[in-house]
Amino acid sequence: MRRRPILIGIAGGTGSGKTLVARTLSERLGGERVAILEQDSYYNDNWELPLEERARINYDHPDAFDHALLVDHVRRLLRGEGVDMPVYDYAQHARSRDLTVRIENHLALILEGILVLHDPALRRRMDIKVFVDTDADVRFIRRLRRDVKERGRSLDGVIEQYENVVAPMHQQFVEPTKRFADIIVPQGGMNLVAIDLLQTKIASLLQE
Repeated sequence: MRRRPILIGIAGGTGSGKTLVARTLSERLGGERVAILEQDSYYNDNWELPLEERARINYDHPDAFDHALLVDHVRRLLRGEGVDMPVYDYAQHARSRDLTVRIENHLALILEGILVLHDPALRRRMDIKVFVDTDADVRFIRRLRRDVKERGRSLDGVIEQYENVVAPMHQQFVEPTKRFADIIVPQGGMNLVAIDLLQTKIASLLQE
């Protein structure tokens, strides 16, 4: 049995299906053994800014994330320690003041987010690096549905943000990280063959 947890990084553009891949792997491997860390939980804490100003932040840029806190939490989890993962409030564009999620005692950690392969300090600690590759039109439609239904955003606002921020940032920062991936998964969580292969590899690492 391994002496430390393994770390799987799952990156990909917004709406690519990386969250579904992470959750499917967690369920297959046994949810009590696997913890999922969401990079979105580690957006910078911007409560000192007015809501209008927080809403204008470019959340698809690497500078939007608290990399130091995320790396520290990953480092501590890989040492077998527990951490309190922040909870991000999308309506307020800020971290929750009251809620955190306790993560501890897991054999495998899945870190998922658009830019988890961008940071060399995170990549160095990953046992498996995954990039979920989905066509841009599919990703846009998924984001549109999610942001309108789940996050209270307007149709026009989502379209404007996608055209002016999300798409350019994807090309500049997210897409280039594909070259760091050990495995590229087309079609996200719908690609059961790729998930089967990942499950088998992770299971073998857990037995080392």
